[in-house]
Amino acid sequence: MFRAFTTAAVAIANGARRIVMVGAVDEALALRAAGVGRFCIGETGGRMPPGFDYGNSPQQIAGVDFAGATLIQRTSAGTQGIVAAAPRARRLYAAALVTATATARALAADAPDRVTLVAMGENAARRSDEDELCAVHLRHLLQGRRGDPEAVRRLILAGGAADRFHARAAPHMPPEDAAIALDIDRYDFAIRVELEDGRPVARRE
Repeated sequence: MFRAFTTAAVAIANGARRIVMVGAVDEALALRAAGVGRFCIGETGGRMPPGFDYGNSPQQIAGVDFAGATLIQRTSAGTQGIVAAAPRARRLYAAALVTATATARALAADAPDRVTLVAMGENAARRSDEDELCAVHLRHLLQGRRGDPEAVRRLILAGGAADRFHARAAPHMPPEDAAIALDIDRYDFAIRVELEDGRPVARRE
C-alpha cells in the first residue's frame, strides 16, 4: 500500500490510462511483449526486476509522462493482494495515503454493508506500521471522523520502517519516496480495480 499504490497513483496522475496488476515478474514481461501494456513497473525484493522499465518508486516516475499508456505493475505485496482479492471482491480499490479521502468518498458513495480494509504489510507476510496506519486512517474517514493526517505522518516517521528510506544500502528506496507517500490526499481521485479479461486492472475514479 505505502509505495505500490502511491506509485500507481503517481502514474495515473501522470496520465496512465490503466494499470494491469499482476503477481509475477514473468507475467508482466510477457504481457508487455504481447502488447498488453507499454511499461513494466514494480519490484521484487524491493528492487526493480531485470527487464522492467521502472521500479516501485513514486519519485522515479514523478516526472514521467504516461499519457494514455497502459502500465503493468508487479510488487511483492500490493499487487499480490489485488490479484488475490479481485476475483472475490464486489468493489475493490488500491488505496494509499495519497488517495485516502477520495477512496473513502468513493467507498461511502456505494453505501456498502461492509468494508474490508487489508493492510498488505511487507512482502504480504510481515506487518508494517505504514500500511496499518493507512488502514486506520481510512477507517476513521469511513466512520465519519476527520482523522489526523499529521499524527499519521509522525507515527510513520517515528517507526523503524521509515528509516529504510534513508539507508545508504538501499538506494532503490530514496527519501523522496517516503515524502511523496506521506503527502496525504495529494490526489483527489481513487484507484478502482476491476477484472478485465480475467486480470485486475486499475483506473482512475
